Amino acid sequence: MALIVQKFGGTSVGSTERIKNVAKRVARWQAQGHQVIVVPSAMAGETNRLIALAKEISPSPDPRELDVIASTGEQVTIGLLAMAMHAQGVKAKSFTGSQVTVLTDSTFTKARILRIDEERIRKALAEGNVVVVAGFQGADAHGNITTLGRGGSDTSAVALAAALKADECQIYTDVDGVYTTDPRVVPEARKLDTITFEEMLEMASLGSKVLQIRSVEFAGKYKVKLRVLSSFEDEGDGTLITVEEKSTMEQPVISGIAFNRDEAKLTMLGVPDRPGIAYQILGPIADANIDVDMIIQNIGRDETTDFSFTVHRGDYNKALAILESVRTKIGARDLTGDTTTCKVSAVGVGMRSHPGVASKMFGALAKEGINLQMISTSEIKISVVIEEKYLELAVRVLHKVFGLEKPQKAKLSLTGRDETDIITPS
Repeated sequence: MALIVQKFGGTSVGSTERIKNVAKRVARWQAQGHQVIVVPSAMAGETNRLIALAKEISPSPDPRELDVIASTGEQVTIGLLAMAMHAQGVKAKSFTGSQVTVLTDSTFTKARILRIDEERIRKALAEGNVVVVAGFQGADAHGNITTLGRGGSDTSAVALAAALKADECQIYTDVDGVYTTDPRVVPEARKLDTITFEEMLEMASLGSKVLQIRSVEFAGKYKVKLRVLSSFEDEGDGTLITVEEKSTMEQPVISGIAFNRDEAKLTMLGVPDRPGIAYQILGPIADANIDVDMIIQNIGRDETTDFSFTVHRGDYNKALAILESVRTKIGARDLTGDTTTCKVSAVGVGMRSHPGVASKMFGALAKEGINLQMISTSEIKISVVIEEKYLELAVRVLHKVFGLEKPQKAKLSLTGRDETDIITPS
């Protein structure tokens, strides 16, 4: 018998019919002798609807009251799912985050989990219940309802799995696992059987939307086995996200190609080359809670530099306005911006032991006439900023050059000879 935490996203519980299907799936797990904790999100679109209602009352809602409103979506789902379990003849109990308790700090709308009281859950499990816990929410030390930020249900599920030392945390979503890249861009993309926490964290931060970054960080920190599965398919092992296995077997050099369309680049030209200038540029950006991604500085011959960095495209206008005032203060020559850029990244722990990955990547892109505007590297990833119009071409080229496609089945001719070679991914 195993203790399993199962998280179901908004599309998985998007209607009462889908909630009934989730109940049937959970009932099968319990029938096999497992103890099951289910963490559902709000029904698809419900959180957006609730936030929109709040903003009809106030354009800038009070964060505490906004959390009170936004948390009700999950409360509806847990009640409906517990009722659906009862209809399956299965004992079930639902709990809100404050009933468990999921104790958080008091940062409303983006609280962080401090501790989980597991006593009520263990008691309910011992009584033979499937325990249904609202994701996305908790309560602070003063009893205020808090929410964990968008996508917080993944974090709730992983945190519960860590606190209860569950055997596995299963994330059910609308895809059947983690792929080498987005199959909508590359139809030949291959589902990965396993991927390391490091690789998944990079993939999530670089544009992969399968899992939230915080949940992967949490799982890696507490060594929670994480598995991505499809809510709409009854079979399949999905993708297991776990610690890097120390093995003599050769690991693939690259595990996936990630991309992000929401990049914007800002460049300050003719910046005085003196100590502290980077802080003078980026300090006001940080004060405005704008995240900076890639940074590059080019030293010129006239004792000035060109200073470029990228931000999320949604923050571009705000960042541009801040830099206009900064430019005047520091005496920079000019300021330019570009909202037609994107980021493409190759990710893989195999880079640590395989030289030449960067040159292979850059060579493949150069062959297609794709200019690299910025480059960023780490031990297990290489990212480049390019023109957005080349995004899909770049992803397809890199996916192929690193051998990430599905194996092709051989076709037999009338002579019995193979007409198509089998391609084996590296």
